[in-house]
Amino acid sequence: MPPAVPLPHDLIKIAETLCIAAVGGIGLSAAGFPGGLVSGSMLAVAIAALAGRPMKVPLALARVCFVMVGILLGAVVTPETLRGVVTWPASIALLVVSAICMFTATTCYLRWVHGWDALSALLGASPGSMAQVMALSAEFDADVSGIAIVQVMRVLLILLGIPAGLALFGSIAGPAISTRGASDVSLIELAMLVAVSAVAAIVLWRIRFPGGLMFGAMTGSGILHGTDLVHSSLPWWAGSAAVLTLGAVAGARFVNVGARMLLSYLGAAFGSFAVAATVAASFALIVAALLPFRIADVAVAFAPGAQDTMMVLALAMHLDPVYVGAHHLARFLVVSFSVALVARRVARRPQAPPRERWKRPGQGTFDD
Repeated sequence: MPPAVPLPHDLIKIAETLCIAAVGGIGLSAAGFPGGLVSGSMLAVAIAALAGRPMKVPLALARVCFVMVGILLGAVVTPETLRGVVTWPASIALLVVSAICMFTATTCYLRWVHGWDALSALLGASPGSMAQVMALSAEFDADVSGIAIVQVMRVLLILLGIPAGLALFGSIAGPAISTRGASDVSLIELAMLVAVSAVAAIVLWRIRFPGGLMFGAMTGSGILHGTDLVHSSLPWWAGSAAVLTLGAVAGARFVNVGARMLLSYLGAAFGSFAVAATVAASFALIVAALLPFRIADVAVAFAPGAQDTMMVLALAMHLDPVYVGAHHLARFLVVSFSVALVARRVARRPQAPPRERWKRPGQGTFDD
């Protein structure tokens, strides 16, 4: 049984990991990279792990951060975006169908072309909900390294490709707008938010709901914000620290990942992105052709990127944030519930005989 209190050499590993995560996340965020905190911290810790450094994040700290990130995810739900979901029913319906088709096609691609196991392919194919996906990956016996590479590459390719693609349609990106809230934080509302979210997180975690800590906190926070009962969220510094740590949790799983494994994952990343982008682009063109929406708004709304990242892009490019936000909220809810429920069923399936089981790249090469 591991000791309850980390040993001195473990504390050094933890401190080094968190410092590297902070440098990577803050550096990429300061450079104006949307979603730079989680991507930068993950990439920095992953690079350090690939270079042979002993990266480590204690499970207790990771669980606290799962709850905090769940509160942040629920805070994006507002009465305005909920009303927007029913304002554009045809577009929202096509978005839901697009998400399901994208999810299914990418899962099949990872399973059949790259031989991933069912659970890892499912989580790697998730079009968004990256924080929840990484939490589920850490909870189950999933291929965290491969999932992280696929998810990070998808976000990076979207962030690089969308501005260039929109430029073809005359959309010029303006200066990025800060997403840090300027309103005062109510201590009473904050206490209510943390208490309700923590209780919901503990309940779902105790009943062994997949990703229960994050999903429960997101549900509690989403109900409070969506019903307009609270307007506050976590202080920016607390939320940023949680996101940095979550990136470090994912990046730390790159320990003992070899060059061959990395190359095999890059192939899966590019291929799965091509599949997801093709499905998203097809549905976006259908919506733009049949409904009176700008192609730029539709492209960002249907892009398989993280909700917060897509909202930053919408603001930076002077698009319609309500339209984009409503669509990503709808996709986020559909994907979140689908991933959680399907992942639970897949994880409970009896193991196939050894000679018939899929063997993911690098299986058994790192210590779980």
